[in-house]
Amino acid sequence: MPDDVQTAVADDGHKALRADCANCFALCCVALTLTASSDFAIDKEAGRPCPNLRDDFGCGIHTRLRAKGFPGCTVYDCFGAGQKVSQQTYGGRDWRSSPDLAAQMFQVFPVMRQLHELLWYLTEALARPEARSLHTELRRALEETERHTARPAVDFAALDVGGHRDQVAALLRRTSGLVRATAPRRTKRYHAGADLFGARLRGADLRGADLRGACLIAADLTGVDLRLADLIGADLRDADLSGADLTGSLFLTQAQVNASKGDGRTTLPPALDRPAHWTAHARARPKCIDPQRC
Repeated sequence: MPDDVQTAVADDGHKALRADCANCFALCCVALTLTASSDFAIDKEAGRPCPNLRDDFGCGIHTRLRAKGFPGCTVYDCFGAGQKVSQQTYGGRDWRSSPDLAAQMFQVFPVMRQLHELLWYLTEALARPEARSLHTELRRALEETERHTARPAVDFAALDVGGHRDQVAALLRRTSGLVRATAPRRTKRYHAGADLFGARLRGADLRGADLRGACLIAADLTGVDLRLADLIGADLRDADLSGADLTGSLFLTQAQVNASKGDGRTTLPPALDRPAHWTAHARARPKCIDPQRC
């Protein structure tokens, strides 16, 4: 399959894994626990509706979430699990009109979310021509994950989602190795799980770097070349991606992008959207002259 066709297939697959709040009964606003922090203005236990939730399942402060102290809500992504649980697993029954199903629904939702996240990664892996040798195994894992998402609600409690994640993770690591091996150069300086909190990496060449699970909170990634870099699970909260090139980066999600800062020069993979709040960070940055000081 030609590379451009592979990309189109991945884009179509990812569209089905995007949150559709209009067809969800606000499960993330009820099923999840909130802890008062810089991300959330309140404490809320799982199973209790957020006080900002309206009767029509809409958010009363949707356009003001960041200003009201709920930036974590703008970052969260269910990968389409919300509408899957609402419209397919429970056939359009919601937790308000069917309170007897509420507790079960709130337990199913986070499991479905994990499965849909795996579908996001597997869909991308199958679109990578560099990993053709793994496509049969990847397709089999994708089909198995899809079968799990179609389970009846009562069967979710028995699913070993952790074990399934481990199996998929091993395949994704192998995919990553094949893709990153094609980078013109691969940095040996940084590695999976690296602690790069607040690191000053402006203008660095990180093509093909293994940054899975790396802590990049508040890191200065201005103008960094992250093509073919593995970013699965990397914490990009408040990382400055202004002018960075993430074209072809591996396993990047909308939630990671939403948690970061960027500008009009930042290049993203086609499956991801440019966050609205990035416009506030579109100012010019001085050129780094002395790498030791940047």
